[in-house]
Parts: sequence; C-alpha cells; structure tokens
Amino acid sequence: MPDKNVRRAAVSALRAWSKGHLYADSLVERHARRNRLSPPDRALLNSILFAVLRNRSLLDHWISMLRKGKLDHETRDVLRVGVCQLLLLGIPDHAAVNETVACARRPVRGLINAVLRRAVSARKTLFSEREKLPPPTRFSHPEWLCKRWQKQFGREDTETLLSWNNEPAPVIVRLNPLAPSPLSPEQVETLTPVGVDGYYKLEDRLPSQWMEKGLVYVQDPSTRLAVELLAPQPGEIILDACAAPGGKSSLIAAAMKNDGVLLCTDVNEKRLPRLAENLRQQHLAIAGTGTFDWTTEAPVEWRGHFDRILLDVPCSNTGVLRRRVDARWRLKSEQISVLADLQRRILENALPCLKPNGRLLYSTCSLEPAENEEQVAAFQASHPGVELLDSRRSLPFRDGFDGSYAALLSCRTGP
Repeated sequence: MPDKNVRRAAVSALRAWSKGHLYADSLVERHARRNRLSPPDRALLNSILFAVLRNRSLLDHWISMLRKGKLDHETRDVLRVGVCQLLLLGIPDHAAVNETVACARRPVRGLINAVLRRAVSARKTLFSEREKLPPPTRFSHPEWLCKRWQKQFGREDTETLLSWNNEPAPVIVRLNPLAPSPLSPEQVETLTPVGVDGYYKLEDRLPSQWMEKGLVYVQDPSTRLAVELLAPQPGEIILDACAAPGGKSSLIAAAMKNDGVLLCTDVNEKRLPRLAENLRQQHLAIAGTGTFDWTTEAPVEWRGHFDRILLDVPCSNTGVLRRRVDARWRLKSEQISVLADLQRRILENALPCLKPNGRLLYSTCSLEPAENEEQVAAFQASHPGVELLDSRRSLPFRDGFDGSYAALLSCRTGP
C-alpha cells in the first residue's frame, strides 16, 4: 500500500521540485494520485506545498532560529512542512507535530519533534520578530528582484507587491459570450463581481459542467487589456502567434463575433492538443491551430497576410508570481536580458506578416521595463515605420489584478 501520509507526500513533492523535475501544480497532481489521496487530503497537500514555496526564505530563517547547525536537504524539507503548518496554516499543534514527525526518517524524528515543539513555544517571539526582517526574507522573494522593484516602484509599493504575491490567488472566471446557452441570471448571481464587466470571482468549487460546456473560462481580468487594445473586428484575418493555452484566442474570437479567420500558433507541439481542445470547448468556429517557432522567419504565404497580430510573448512572469508561485525561485536576473532578446526576435519575424497599416499588439505578463516599455522603444528606434498607437499596464498594487503590459503598434509603410 502507498504511504498516505499527506506530510510525507508534501516532503516528496518538495524534494522533486528542488531537483527541477516538475512545476508545483504538476507535483500536486502526481503525488496526490500516487498516494491515492482523498479530495480533502489533496487540498491539504496543495496548501502545504504552495505555502512552503511562497514562504521558503521566511521558513528557513525561522528554522535557523530554532535549530543551529547544518541540516541535510530532506530534513530541512520536513521542518519546512512542519513549521509551515504550525506558524502559517494554523493547523492544530498536535496534528502538525505528530503527523510531521511520523513522516520523517527514524534517525531524525527526535530532532524534528524537538524543533517543532520549540516552534510552538516560540510562536509569539517569531511572529513579532518577522516585521523587522528585510523584505527578501520576510516576503520570501529573491534579493535581486526586491532591489529591482524597489528601484522601479519605491519601497512602499514594492512591499505591497511582495505581500500580494504571497496571497493565494482567487479563481476568477470570464463569461463566454460565444456559448450557445450562457449562464442563467440565477447562476451568475452565485458569483462575486470583481469590478470588470463579465468577470467574476468564484467562492466555491467551479462546476465541471460550466467548463465542459464552455460557459466560462478561468482567466484574470488583466489579460483583457491586450485584446481590448488590439480591437479585433468581424471578418478580419488575425494571428495569435503565441496562443497556448488559448485564453486570449477566445477573447479575440468573441470580439470578432466568430466571423473571420483566426490562426493560433505555438512553438511547442505538445501544447497544441490542449490549445485545440480549449478552442473547441469555448465554441470558436473560426480558429485553426499550428506549430511555428516565431524566432525564425515566417513562411512566404504569411507575409502581408494578417489584419492584426497578437504577440503574447514568452516573458519573466514577474506580473503573475502570485499564481505561478515557484517561478520566483526559477527566475535569475540574467534571464531578463535573454528573454528580451527572444522577444525582439519574435517581433522582428512577426512584423512582416502584417498587412500595410495593420495592427500588432505586443504583450507580456511581466513588470520589467526591459521586456515592456524599453523593448518597444528599442524596436521603434530600429524600425522608423513602426508607430506606437497606445499602451496599457496593469500593476497588482494599483489595480488589484495580475501584472501585464500591452502595446499597440502600427506599421505605416507596410511589411
């Protein structure tokens, strides 16, 4: 029989994550299935794993206060799981201590038990001391990123952003206007408006039928900025160049009223089945899919072919760290410039595919000027015929949604 101890599953998932095997979301699914966890136990595994990743630096600081000396990697992960339950998740002391000790290897159970009981007795001291810690430790973000944001946003807004990233993200759904039978007014009343037309926060579990029938799509309101600026029109030929998993494609088709042609491409062939299924489920009648790497020159038949192009380019994801919890630990400062070079190549290869006076929308879910304003300015400087028509930016600490950037470009001289 598999070990059904949820804490053991959490430790195993953390060990796998630290070795770079999978993203946190996938690890929850894998370890819940492997341990045959019930829905409540799966939810607990999810809470523990994500809380540890959100608060990794803080937990390590607390562990260092509770136990001096070196720890092997697995023992540290066991302590992270235990201290997280006691100090952050509010799980009853006896359950957190006993179950965590039980999941550890026998030689270190005495150590684990002693440290966790010390955490219980030192709880008030650790909490009061937390507010004096430097932001990278208190909010568990890389120091280089905190410094970068303080320079850009100032200390107060940066700390608000760091705190925002450490809060569990709500599930927000967008009503699908393309659905043949939309949600009834009574069903909509069960949802909580978020202040943006057509978007609602889900307080309970999402009914599976709503997704299966394409009545809603899980999507943050910040994603709408790009499509609103692009302003797709019925009857046009439009390219969504980096389309997977298809959320913006669905918005484009809705704006086109399912009239015209929408080509959705992605560089990763493995993403295409999910992309195609999402488009079908969302009732897109005008969409086709294909694999293409936009760091290479486009086929001749695509040149001068599209009325509008959406480039939702690969980026650092610094605007969505609340949702992509482990991304903060994968990202390195030097990757910003590498990503900017990749984005520039995609822009260079997509531009010739516009019709004369067509519209190209460049977008990211990044907060970094090097990927956003500076990228667009540099592109304009090397392409005198390109005009910046408009741009928008979503900042979590200002707007209450994920961070994003969108810039609408026009090529006056044609490709």
